[in-house]
Amino acid sequence: MATLSERILGAPAGEYVDRPVDRAYVHDGTGVLTLEAWRALGSGTIACPGRDYVLFDHIVPANTSTTADLQHELRGFAIGAGMHFSDIGTGICHQLMGEGIALPGEIIVGADSHTCTLGAFGAFATGVGATDMAVIWASGSTWFQVPRTIGIFLSGRLRGYAEAKDLALTYVSRLGMDGASYRALEFIGEGVAHLSMDSRMTLCNLAVETGAKTGLCYADAVTVEYLESFGKIVEPQAPPACRYEQELDIDLEEIVPVIAVPPRVDTISPVSSLSGTPLDQVFVGTCTNGRNEDLLRFASIVRGKKVRVRTIVAPASRKVLEDAARTGILAEILSAGCTVVPPGCGPCLGAHMGVIGKGEVCLSTANRNFRNRMGVGGEIYLSSVSTAAASALAGEIALPGGEE
Repeated sequence: MATLSERILGAPAGEYVDRPVDRAYVHDGTGVLTLEAWRALGSGTIACPGRDYVLFDHIVPANTSTTADLQHELRGFAIGAGMHFSDIGTGICHQLMGEGIALPGEIIVGADSHTCTLGAFGAFATGVGATDMAVIWASGSTWFQVPRTIGIFLSGRLRGYAEAKDLALTYVSRLGMDGASYRALEFIGEGVAHLSMDSRMTLCNLAVETGAKTGLCYADAVTVEYLESFGKIVEPQAPPACRYEQELDIDLEEIVPVIAVPPRVDTISPVSSLSGTPLDQVFVGTCTNGRNEDLLRFASIVRGKKVRVRTIVAPASRKVLEDAARTGILAEILSAGCTVVPPGCGPCLGAHMGVIGKGEVCLSTANRNFRNRMGVGGEIYLSSVSTAAASALAGEIALPGGEE
């Protein structure tokens, strides 16, 4: 039987296909490059503006006058072309597309490598470069080589303070940073049913850190209920018995809080082995861990306490921020001494709102800890939200709940 990627793309693994794109999006960074490439094509047309999205999230508010000028030009173009547009403070592109826009069975491309996040909805979602996106703007379609699929079988339930981020870092470490090059990761098994949509987005988000083309979960009752909350009625996808190129079994009961040690995402250690490592900054947010359940989890740990290191929290979208304000979560985070920045990517890419200095150490809930990513000469450890919260309170890497 066909894998989910084969079903959506309509061809067996290894074949090349041309397919219309259901959703295509860029952000303020890649959008500037896409616009330049589109103009160079000379077509002068946008084939399907109703399927195109320009979402400002990476460097908003603008950090320099040059950035502001580029954003001004892209903003005017997007609105004039009739594309869907979201401005400063609306949120991260992947999160916004996951708030009732991305649907099961769709082909979704984004000019950002973490577009694979949206595979959580049973879509084939993948990142492309600016030139490819320019052609999509002009034609409404693009080509794919249908990827071979690695099946990741999940059983049991996460326990204690273990989260989807710990699970994601664990599978990345087992596959390696190039262990799934141009493959699709298909998350299956009864364990998936116990993961929320927020958790599934985290799980799929890190697929690209193994070199994968995308990560996917089959749409099920959890997906259907989530999309109903946005007024979208969809049918679940039945996972057939199919043959995978490779299989990986993970018992969720065995997942423990872990940390990715700089400068590689696939080099992990139990939090307990790094406890006591001094920190200069803790950052909670990004397209990996800035959603509702993340802020709720963080607030539940810091409630009534004070952080001992500068701690930056970036909600993934305005909706997430509004929900946090309405439920009192935001007040608890602020009362703990944290700094909340506008919804967006924040300091993840090292542009503003939390860049670290030479010799500084940051514990981040983001997805990458490469050298100089958040500031030249700084070091980045990657963790779950619970570990980040416990560490912010301690001023050093610490186990959430004091678990071993």
